[in-house]
Amino acid sequence: MKKVLELSPKKLAAVLTGVLILVLALLAAIFLRYDAARHYECTNYAFGTYIQQTVYGKAREQAAASAAAAIGDLEDRISLQGEDSDIAKLDAEAGSDWTQLNEKTVSLLNTCLDVAEKSGGAYDPTLYPVASLWDFGGLSSRVPDRSEVEKFLPYVGYENLRIDGNKASLKYHSNAADLSAVENGAACDEGTAAYRSAGASAGLIAAGRSVGVYGRKPGGKPWSIAVQSPQNGKDPASIGSLEIGSGFVSTADSSENSFRSGGVTYHSLLNPKTGYPENNGLVSVTVWYEKSGAAADALARACFVLGPEKALALAERYGAGVLLIDGQNKIVINGRMQDAFHLASSSYTVKRG
Repeated sequence: MKKVLELSPKKLAAVLTGVLILVLALLAAIFLRYDAARHYECTNYAFGTYIQQTVYGKAREQAAASAAAAIGDLEDRISLQGEDSDIAKLDAEAGSDWTQLNEKTVSLLNTCLDVAEKSGGAYDPTLYPVASLWDFGGLSSRVPDRSEVEKFLPYVGYENLRIDGNKASLKYHSNAADLSAVENGAACDEGTAAYRSAGASAGLIAAGRSVGVYGRKPGGKPWSIAVQSPQNGKDPASIGSLEIGSGFVSTADSSENSFRSGGVTYHSLLNPKTGYPENNGLVSVTVWYEKSGAAADALARACFVLGPEKALALAERYGAGVLLIDGQNKIVINGRMQDAFHLASSSYTVKRG
């Protein structure tokens, strides 16, 4: 006859307590996993576009609010619309004096100058004297006379933007800095930095055609960023996706901020050397860069102006991924993009550059 194991009340209580602790631990793990997967979504407005956020973790709402506030501060600092912005003050003192700037503005200017220098001026933060003639996206878009372009083109030159500590200056009175080409990427920089500071576990922020991701997406899957078709104007369809673990994705597209005049379509991706829309066969460029959204914006614009061969070389110099689409629906990607990009449209062909 088998002996039945008997437990004293004290031992039985200890066993039951252990079982309860194990159950509670399992429930806590399940709850934490569920809580980590919960997210908060919100949409704000800045820089003339909608800022969309999806933030994960316990601090998700606080992180999103902090991001929105930081982006609002950024707009106040760099927008040309406000007379008190750092950039407006810098332009007002062009050719006269040095201007004291916020350290974040200086950091952004340095980022822009770095891309300007490495791209040989294919991206130029001092393009405003000529770009303003076209008024892309404004109420008075027009094709300026060639004489107007030739008059102001000599005042476009990143070499005329000088930085010394937290001060900056423009060499000539007709120089003007403009960071509108990188403002969406800079907003993504502010957003991901806010997520980190607030203690969010992960997040995605989209501003115009710039996207930034932070942290590991719940479930361990990569973030999926749609690559839009450049053929569909304001309502683009996805031709594929980028599956990335981190970083920033920016697109420079000839269908954005364009207008028609005399049967010709003019887009806002001006070549700083000519003052006219670049026409090298490319219609869209997407850049994936780990370090900076603002730099990704500037690189996308520079790569568009440079054309395929030089664009691939510039992306390689930064260790960035680049995806180039031409008017014949041909896509060229570099090695960084090879595993990340997944084509979903039979209308396009892909070639590694």
